[in-house]
Amino acid sequence: MDLSPLGKGRIYLATGAGTLFCVCAALFIDSFNFGSMSPEVLLRAILVDTLLPTALAGPLIWYFMSKLRALAIAHERLAIFASTDPLTGVLNRGALTALVEQRLASTPTDGLPVRGALLILDADNFKSINDSYGHEQGDVALKLITGATKDVLRKTDLLGRIGGEEFCVFLPNATQLTADAIGERIRRAVSVVRFTPGDQSHRLSVSIGGAVFDRRLPLSDLLRIADQQLYAAKQNGRNRVSISPIVQYESVPAAAA
Repeated sequence: MDLSPLGKGRIYLATGAGTLFCVCAALFIDSFNFGSMSPEVLLRAILVDTLLPTALAGPLIWYFMSKLRALAIAHERLAIFASTDPLTGVLNRGALTALVEQRLASTPTDGLPVRGALLILDADNFKSINDSYGHEQGDVALKLITGATKDVLRKTDLLGRIGGEEFCVFLPNATQLTADAIGERIRRAVSVVRFTPGDQSHRLSVSIGGAVFDRRLPLSDLLRIADQQLYAAKQNGRNRVSISPIVQYESVPAAAA
């Protein structure tokens, strides 16, 4: 039985328990008069004390709990709407930033160090898709890239859209080898996606830059260094993955625009 605020189990349980409480309360209050009643009057009193609270309290509690569930569902939908990119269905920039910062600030367990990786994905030559086929097909391309990326991520990874054709992936507890492997899987998955705008075959690709960290760092530093690596991947021919440990870039200034 689903006893969460969104499930009906809580309605059934509260209605049953609330109705039973009202019946017991009515019987208890009336019990002080039971000793002076004849058997017929006693039976009638017990029936009234049982049926009347059931008939009144049951529907009222059911209605009240149903309204609370409806409010919980509405709140959940609003929360999803506020944190989700409406086109791709992944986290929007604000929600992703908040979750990543929360992960970075959390205390590691079992003595494990704070480590992970941050990747930035950018759709290659995306402007040409919009110019050649229209923005509607551009939206289709973004959805295909999102789906291909989600398919190769781990359950603990976070994916968000941070710009027009730019996405960010946070890989908790990832090593350099893990980040390289996942980045390459994303690149390959996108490259084999079937995208046929206007019945024409068009190959999609992404360039990926990333930063691997092994200590607690501000998100702004991770984004800056991942962006540097993305710039390097673009400069080296696109459809490439460039991920480096953050220790090598402690004093490197922001990448060129």
